[in-house]
Amino acid sequence: MVELSTAKSGAPAAALPSRLPSLTGMRFISAGMVFLTHAIGANLFASAAVAGAYMSIVIQGGWAAVSYFFILSGFVLTYAQRASDTPATFLRRRFLKIYPNYAVTLVAALFLVAYVGKQAIDNGTAILHFLLLQSYVPQLSVRTAFNSPAWSLSCEALFYLCFPLLARYIGRIRPERLWAWAGVVVAVIFAVPFIAKALPAQPPIPGFGMTELEMWFVMQFPPVRMLEFVFGMILARIVMTGRKLPMGLGGGIALGIALYWLAPLFPVSFDVVAISVLPLGFIIAGGAVKDVSGRSNWIGGKVMVWLGEVSYAFYMWHFLILIYVRQWFGSPQGYGTPMAFTMLAVLAGITLVLSWLLFSLVERPVMRRFASSRRRPRPAAAEQERAGELAAAGSREPKE
Repeated sequence: MVELSTAKSGAPAAALPSRLPSLTGMRFISAGMVFLTHAIGANLFASAAVAGAYMSIVIQGGWAAVSYFFILSGFVLTYAQRASDTPATFLRRRFLKIYPNYAVTLVAALFLVAYVGKQAIDNGTAILHFLLLQSYVPQLSVRTAFNSPAWSLSCEALFYLCFPLLARYIGRIRPERLWAWAGVVVAVIFAVPFIAKALPAQPPIPGFGMTELEMWFVMQFPPVRMLEFVFGMILARIVMTGRKLPMGLGGGIALGIALYWLAPLFPVSFDVVAISVLPLGFIIAGGAVKDVSGRSNWIGGKVMVWLGEVSYAFYMWHFLILIYVRQWFGSPQGYGTPMAFTMLAVLAGITLVLSWLLFSLVERPVMRRFASSRRRPRPAAAEQERAGELAAAGSREPKE
């Protein structure tokens, strides 16, 4: 069992640090898993056998990575919450954090679709994407138009809008009841695939095992994915109040690896979200406990933290690089296996460079210039304001 040594009788742990570098570093690992999963669509492997083996290895990691981002968002926002915040100031910071990068990459996607892909732009679909409403539409072609992974930002927008209200009620849960509430949320997540079966009947998507409506409801419908966000919020309060964890970071990783390889034994409707939730929760909470205890490892080192800081930009660019920049290298039928992995590394490098540029020229300047109030905070609130800023800088959410 793992607990914070500074906590007594379920009281908030004393002197919680404002930075959680391990969680920041792990964000890039998750973004990398999404990159590897979407590389399936880049047609890099000439051998169908190698392509099939590659897909079977990475696809579960891509699904788990999105869950990681959603759970982490709830965790970090709760951990970094400022007592002086109003809903308006919180939402202002969140908008400035996610929307500039989102807008830049959406405009780039529209350009690539129109002028490289030679496809017509549907104005109604484009408006839905600019308004971050695409994930409410059951039609797959609408949700994944332009920059496909951006559907998750539509979910994050709902999470942010609901966070001030959710925080009020989750903050009232007594520490000794937090694990019970976490169990309820996990049980509801496992119930979602059963609920999806009640949707209107459709033929399943070939080779996938779910209908388009089931896929939407289980994977991309914002109110359903908010369950993971709420789970992350409860986990943050568990860590902040010093409650015991059934297992630490190492145990969470071991459980995650075991379920990763056992995933083919489950229906795909459980693979995409449910079976990853518990190990990811233990990984996030265990990593936070290590940081709180001053025992961060290489995941919280300078290189990994920097990679974690640019991971949101990496997430927003990677699909466009895999689909459109890939075309510039020719060989539409794919490459031999060594060359295919070389091309994968080249595309990852291009994505990382563009991510650094977007982070340096857009994301960081916007946050530094506009995210904080220009008014001088009262001395009593100044330290709270500073702690919140440091926490946001040390464990930024993806968006994801």
